[in-house]
Order: sequence, then structure tokens, then C-alpha cells
Amino acid sequence: MDSWIGYAWLREHFSLPITQKLPVLSRIGRDRKTMFQEGVRYETFRSSAKPDDTPIAHLAFALKHEGIHLELLAHAFAKMSKQALTDWIASEPTGQYARKAGFLYEWLTDDTLQVPAITGTYRNLLDPRHVVVSDTPIKNPRWRINDNLPGTPYFCPIIRRTELLELIKNYDCAGRLQGMEEDYGADMMTRSAVWLTIRESRASFAIEREGDQKSRIHRFALAMGRYCGRFDTPLTSEALTELQDNILGVSTIRHGLRQSPVFVGSGTREMGTYVHYVAPPTEDVEPMLKGLQTFMERTQNENSIIRAAVASFGFVFIHPMADGNGRISRFLINDTLRRDSAVPEPLLLPVSSTITKSSASRFDYDKALEAYSRPMMAKTISDIQFGNRTTYADGVVSDFEFSGNGGLRPAWRYPDLTEQSEYLFHVVHETIEYEMRHQIQSHRAYVNARDHVKDFLEGPDEHLDRIMRSIEHNDGQVSHKLKNEFPMLDSPTISQPIQEIVQEYVANRAQRLSYDPAAEIEALRNDESIS
Repeated sequence: MDSWIGYAWLREHFSLPITQKLPVLSRIGRDRKTMFQEGVRYETFRSSAKPDDTPIAHLAFALKHEGIHLELLAHAFAKMSKQALTDWIASEPTGQYARKAGFLYEWLTDDTLQVPAITGTYRNLLDPRHVVVSDTPIKNPRWRINDNLPGTPYFCPIIRRTELLELIKNYDCAGRLQGMEEDYGADMMTRSAVWLTIRESRASFAIEREGDQKSRIHRFALAMGRYCGRFDTPLTSEALTELQDNILGVSTIRHGLRQSPVFVGSGTREMGTYVHYVAPPTEDVEPMLKGLQTFMERTQNENSIIRAAVASFGFVFIHPMADGNGRISRFLINDTLRRDSAVPEPLLLPVSSTITKSSASRFDYDKALEAYSRPMMAKTISDIQFGNRTTYADGVVSDFEFSGNGGLRPAWRYPDLTEQSEYLFHVVHETIEYEMRHQIQSHRAYVNARDHVKDFLEGPDEHLDRIMRSIEHNDGQVSHKLKNEFPMLDSPTISQPIQEIVQEYVANRAQRLSYDPAAEIEALRNDESIS
């Protein structure tokens, strides 16, 4: 490991307990080269570029060549000599990397460095070519830095501009939905808005393993239709509590922001509890939500899918509510897309339906969550225990105890949500081009079949739906039970053509095409409309 330099050297030198990967790893070698592997950029520098074996030298190298890793820097500044940092800045008062280090130290630690007056040209803190930044940088005259961080010290997600996220920066959700309307007609799209919303609600409950909850499913659907894109600031305590009440109703025991520790876990009485994720402590919840809201306010010119990913995954990782976090997090996807005019009213994307369409799709969703949570839990497993039962301010009684808040706080505050943003793109793209098209095609075919049934039998749609479902589930035949319920079906002149209509509908029903992420990325590379 002696040849590693930059952030990797700092990590090893200080034994920093960082949980998120280093997107750039630099080392000394014979030839200068760059290679990519599993989302990491490996840089090899010649020996002439090797920094001195001091924390300051490796910090300067990292800021110059590897960007800014907020989680690592928060840990490093807690162990680094403050005097050494001050001496470096005093020796290079116009140097941009010394100034960046000084700014970041004060921003991350809320401590002030005693340094001489700083001069030099204003420099962007983050490189907008490489990461998502604030739309409008704030000039910091003390360090002569353009502060373009998209969040606050309490919550500032980082999203790297990978090849895929660069490919989709001009991805036009609204344009694709308009194309769908041209294919299927405005009337069909308007009618589809209702049942797609119900489908999204049902699937969102299925993700929480609460599938058979008809009244709650309809309540969630109504809440989505009522609230998507309507709150001025959707991440305030008041807005979230109102949303929670309308989604969960009287069934939730605890309303509003939680005031007790929480973890996501599974297990049985025999096997015990397995902790998948520990959420931030209660005192951090409100300032973290304000940081997430700040990100949404500062990045309004950014790609809507990236913003939706940050809103959704950022929220679920903060886990601010005692109940309903998962459903609200997926609500925030559609809320952001509606707010950004990426999905026009009254449409909602049934993203939860895409997530739950198969065990493989559900695995991909869990994988996106665990990309962040699993490394955290691996570092802090010894900090988890179940001991004395405590009653908290919100009335929750829990025996869960966690002593690792200090070690995890930088990871909670500065999550790298690149992988989650890429994941959500695939979900949104598949939802529009595969799930919605398939559902609308299927619905149109069904409506056409039902209209054909009306040539032989008059009645309200709900009765005709009951008849068609029964015939479909009875291998295309009218059952005795159905004849007893609808005696007119005893006549072959009525039942026979209806059976044939249903049989033809079932035989010709469109099959959902499979989604291949690699093929879709290649298609994006060749799509001139988004280049």
C-alpha cells in the first residue's frame, strides 16, 4: 500500500473509518496511465509526481487530482494537525488548493483558522464538469472561493458526472410522454392517469410487504394525485406530516418527525434481529432535511431524474418519519418530476410497479439501497446492541442502542448518490418506454374487447368486467356460477360470442418486453436527440 497517494494515503495513514468508496485511486508507477474498473478511476503517476510523506502534501495532491471527498475530509480534518494546515495556507495565501482546504476545514468543522488575509483569483470549489453543483455559486470573500456546494454542512450529497449521467442530461421525460400521447391518443393518456396512479400506489405498498390494503392503497393514490408538485417546500416538518397523515391516515401510531432512534432490520424470534441500516440520530433529522431542501433549491437547472433520485434516496436514508418513509420516498420521485415539469399533470409514473415487476427488479432496488447502507453497517456492527428498554419523547419504547453516531455522521451527511441516480434513470426510462406502453396497450386492447362485448350484452362496465374476468380465469368458458349470477349468459347466442371475444383478447394480449440496461445505454449513445 506504500505506493498509494492522495486520499488513499490519508485513509491509510489516519486509519479513517470511511464507508463510501474513493471514486479516484492514485498511485506511483513506472508509466503515467488511467484506467477504469467497476466505477473507480485508477490513476498511475510517475515518481516525479509523488508527494512528500506528510498529510498536507497528500491533501494538496488529492484536491488537485482527485476532487473533493467530503466524508473522508470530515474524518481527516478531525485527525490532522490544525497548525500544519494553518502553516500551509500562510505559506501559499494565493494557492487555490490551500484556499480550498481552508474553506473546507471551516465548512466541515465549524471551526475558524487563524490565517493572514487571503488573496488570489476566485476559484470554483467543485468542478462542474465532474460533479453536480449549485446553479448559483456563492462568493466567499474570506477564502476567495466560489462556493458551489449544492447542500449544507448538515446534508450535501455528491453526484459524480459518470458517462451515463452525462448521456441523460438532456433526457426529455415530457417529450417521451408526448410521443406516447401521439401514439395512443390524448383520451387514452388521460384515462390512464387514474389507473396508473392506483397501480403505483398498490406497488408501493407491495414494496413494503403490505399488498392487501385496499383502503390504504386508494388513500395513497388520492394523496399522490392531490399533493404531487403542490407543496412549496415538500421537505418541511409540516408538509411531511400532512403528507404522512393523508397516506397512512389513522393507522399510523406516530405522526410527524421521529424523536426516537430507528433502524431497518429483519429477523425472527429464533434467529434474532439483523440490522440492515441505522438512521441518523433524532437531533440530526431536521437540519439534514433542511440540507436536502437546500439541494433541491440550488439545483433547479439540473437533470430532473438526478434531482428525483436525491430527493427520494436522500429522504429514505435520513429516515425522518416513524412510519411511511418508504412510501414518501417514492412519492418524492413523482413529486420532483411533476415539480420540474418532466411529467405533466395528471400523469404519474408507476415507478413502484417497475420496481416490483419481478424478483430481479426488486433485487435491483434493494441493491441500490444497500450500495450505501451495507458498507456503513460493516464498519459499525460492533456499535449495535439491544439492551435496556427506553421510552422516548414520541412515546416509542425501544431497546435499540447505537454508539456509532460520531463515526457515521460524515457518511450520513455527505452521501455519494451517483449509483442511486443511475439506478433511478433506468427505472424511469423502463417505466416510460416499457411499463407504461405495455400497460396502455393492454388497457386499450381490453377496452376494445369490452366494447365488442357490448355488441352482445348491455350493462355497466363493472358487470362486464366481472364477466370477462370470470371467463378469462375459467379457461375461456362461462361457468355455472357466472350463469347463475347473470342468467342471460345461459343463452348460447350471447355467451358464445362473448367467450370468443375474451379468448381472442387473451390470446393476442401484448407481452411485456424485457429491459436490457446495457442495450439501452448503447441506444442512448447513438441517440442524437439527447446529445
